[in-house]
Amino acid sequence: MKAVWYERAGPAPEVLTYGEMPTPVAGPGEVRLRLEASGVNPADVGRRGGGYRPMEYPRVIPNSDGAGIVDQIGDGVTRLKAGQRVWLFNGQRNGRAFGTAAEYISLAEHLVTPLPDDLSFAEGATLGIPGMTAWTCLYCDGPIVGQTVLVTGGAGAVGHYAVQLAKWGGAKVIATVSSAAKAEQARLAGADLVINYKTEDVVAKAMAFTGGRGVDRVVDVDFGGNIDTTLKLMASIRRSRSMPATAIARRSCRCAS
Repeated sequence: MKAVWYERAGPAPEVLTYGEMPTPVAGPGEVRLRLEASGVNPADVGRRGGGYRPMEYPRVIPNSDGAGIVDQIGDGVTRLKAGQRVWLFNGQRNGRAFGTAAEYISLAEHLVTPLPDDLSFAEGATLGIPGMTAWTCLYCDGPIVGQTVLVTGGAGAVGHYAVQLAKWGGAKVIATVSSAAKAEQARLAGADLVINYKTEDVVAKAMAFTGGRGVDRVVDVDFGGNIDTTLKLMASIRRSRSMPATAIARRSCRCAS
């Protein structure tokens, strides 16, 4: 099969190689996919660049997320079948050297999910890290119906999903953005209030929107960078429940991770 790989970390033009590698075979409990799209996430870039952690394998095919068609079924697989359109996650992660920057990948069945016919393979390749991170941040502590959610970076990959999933879950959504173009993206995703954090007072506008109550949850991919703002917005409701600021930070961090 054709694949892209690296054998040392560094800038992409210097370390990525394109060529032939053996085509994998589906083992017990695995399916093999013919990949149609590969998703590139910050963690994938960090691993390849060397800033995430030391290389764990002598050769790495990058990228965790992807989408394609099941073309081989291993022993014991019952949920999926050949010819099925699917999306996947954890292609190249801890415990796996070979990811989705290739024509084929063999992967455990539980890491593969059917892809609806009305979604493209490119869309399916974005459902792994971005979509699942947004879902976990929102629902790790139960339903959100009737709550107010703050999504920082409402036009980013995780943030854009978070806005949509929060509205789907019955919440009101405040999204912060850095430009007019991104504000429009957040509004189209369903945000009830969009705040440009570069030109507007996030705390003042969000507190006015919530009648001074603050927000119930925060989806934040830059937790440390935004901690001053998020604590101010969560303080009124959390302190009324006798929850100290340190506990707020720990709880939010667990969801954001």
